Amino acid sequence: MIKIISANLNGIRSAAKKGFFDWMAAQQADFVCVQELKAQAGDMTEAFLTPPGYVGHFHYAEKKGYSGTGVYSRTQPDAVITGFGVPEFDAEGRYVQCDFGNLSVVSVYCPSGSSSPERQLAKFRFMEAFLPHLAALRASGREVVICGDWNIAHQEIDLKNWKSNQKNSGFLPEERAWLSRVFDEVGLVDAYRLLHPATTGDAYTWWSNRGQAWAKNVGWRIDYHVATENIAASARQAAIYKEERFSDHAPLTLHYDWHIQALPA
Repeated sequence: MIKIISANLNGIRSAAKKGFFDWMAAQQADFVCVQELKAQAGDMTEAFLTPPGYVGHFHYAEKKGYSGTGVYSRTQPDAVITGFGVPEFDAEGRYVQCDFGNLSVVSVYCPSGSSSPERQLAKFRFMEAFLPHLAALRASGREVVICGDWNIAHQEIDLKNWKSNQKNSGFLPEERAWLSRVFDEVGLVDAYRLLHPATTGDAYTWWSNRGQAWAKNVGWRIDYHVATENIAASARQAAIYKEERFSDHAPLTLHYDWHIQALPA
């Protein structure tokens, strides 16, 4: 059995002050994928780089205080890949992949398009470039779990106010159709939805800081474990942690009945 957590921190320093690493230590997870570090290498303390029992590998954005991803693991990976080969988005620190035997664990932070029309166009460019990379991962023969903030709510049950958000970034028809292609054409699996095909309000992972979104549970499900079929089928339990708030996202944890197979030397 392996336990994998995905958590958008909305700033690793802020999340640490709110107790994220104390919570993480208590979880005893095998892998913890984090997004939106909002930190550069020089900002990372030993406590951030190697919290007790873990080693971390990170992809930092060139822009200060922006984006960034990481994977914490209990053992050193066999290989680490930062970026997926597209300079525009690799400069934003959006992808880190760690390989362990036949398993790849990926932390991804897909762009948000909500701040401006220009960022929405960048999001569309990311989607166009990322789809073939996902297809290549799927075709590699490896088992893959891609954790992260995908910044898209896939279906109407994935956000509270779906009717009023159909023209807003994160629930645009083009974005939803693209995520359908990830599942239907590429053949990857939304592991949470495999376990909970109809869950609505308890499935949200992000709440706007505006108004009373958190208090009224006006949320969105935009954080996912997207996995290859075999390991997705082994998912046994999923949990969204909302007892404490480390950021505007809630950590998403899945347990997989899976054993990592070492590759032949």
